Amino acid sequence: MVRHRKHIGRRGLLVTAVAAMGAVLVPVAVQAAPAGTADGKQNPVRALEQAARPLRSTEPGRHPADLRALGSMIGDATVVGLGEATHGSHEFFAMKERVFRYLVEEKGFTTFALEMSWSAGLRIDDYLQTGKGDAREIARETLTNSPWEREEFVSLIEWMRGYNSRHPKRTVHFMGDDLGAPAISEAFFGRVTDYVQQNHSEVLPKLNELYTGLRPIDDVFAYLRKPLAERQQLATKAQEALELVSGQKGRQEAFEWAEQNARSIAQTARFLTMNPDDPDSLPTFQRFRDQVMAQNVTWWQRHTGQKILLSAHNNHVAYAASEPELYPKTQGSFLRDTMGGNYLPIGFTFHQGSFLSKDTALGGDWKKFTVDAAEAGSNEHTLDQVRYRDFFLDVRHAPASARDWLNTARPTLNVGTQFPVKPRDVALAKGFDVLIHLSEVREADKLKP
Repeated sequence: MVRHRKHIGRRGLLVTAVAAMGAVLVPVAVQAAPAGTADGKQNPVRALEQAARPLRSTEPGRHPADLRALGSMIGDATVVGLGEATHGSHEFFAMKERVFRYLVEEKGFTTFALEMSWSAGLRIDDYLQTGKGDAREIARETLTNSPWEREEFVSLIEWMRGYNSRHPKRTVHFMGDDLGAPAISEAFFGRVTDYVQQNHSEVLPKLNELYTGLRPIDDVFAYLRKPLAERQQLATKAQEALELVSGQKGRQEAFEWAEQNARSIAQTARFLTMNPDDPDSLPTFQRFRDQVMAQNVTWWQRHTGQKILLSAHNNHVAYAASEPELYPKTQGSFLRDTMGGNYLPIGFTFHQGSFLSKDTALGGDWKKFTVDAAEAGSNEHTLDQVRYRDFFLDVRHAPASARDWLNTARPTLNVGTQFPVKPRDVALAKGFDVLIHLSEVREADKLKP
């Protein structure tokens, strides 16, 4: 365990080119804050309490009565972004399963989307639809070396498979909306070439030629060590392969999937023309990555007509990131552009606890870090004075004084692939429509053998 008593430290470059029943949390009353402050300004806590709805538990399987208010806040949205303030806290991960179960059973949602590779998501979905394989082994295979290689995601996958066994005519699905890292397997390339072989065999030699040198990508770290000019040439060929596939229309369903899979390969190859040693280029590539994630979610929703719970870091689901210099336009912002009010982002904050992160963004191991209670003046410090231990609130419909407070930027901790980081000034209302605050979190559970 590594404990940091102050939320300070160097700002790491959050390069994610390669980057898946506990105790009931009963609301606990705390001493009510005074109505006013020494300088005469209205204390926001009482206004926040008027909007807050108690969250009885983060654990999946608990009675969903407390989530009905959250369901009303979600309304008719077809894509709900559910963030996380860290990439490795049990309560964030468990809450995602709890919310997804509720949305499936009460709101007609059928897809769980995760900030992981498109190809790995399809591998998990194959298991969900067929039952072939073992959930734990598939999680280890698809989520290895990620913060989601945890028991919480095995629990989610097992529940989804169980649901499909009970509801074969209305199955749930798993998708990865991100670029194809840390690997794009030979089998995934085969999803494209097999379609062409079966339907347009005359262009298969050309397609194989275009994929030569790129197929497969076994290790992104090794791939990034290739000379930039070589990676740029391979990206050009991947784009040409996509254009070749796009020109070979056939059976509608099969063609659309083959084209989307070829698009994922081209997207990944383009992203991997980045130079990790050039910090000035990173915002451009991160913007592209968020755009790709939004495009993949939009494709899935329009292709299937399914409602989607989108799981990602706060900085990806929000309308604006806490580090706009690194994430100039977020997935959430792109989704708002294409979906309008059909997209709804939910953000998480926490007061104290432990999580998983790394000493360095590229490479390194995920390990436990701990932070003490949020400091006075931060968003989390004030939110934790609300009388409920854990709660959620509709930012859009909070009392005016609460909205004013939520629209003001102040220090907020969001931890990604590298720690330590210091809190950044965030106006919560400008990033999220709904906010969930948890008083304390702990690191996610290590995957069992």
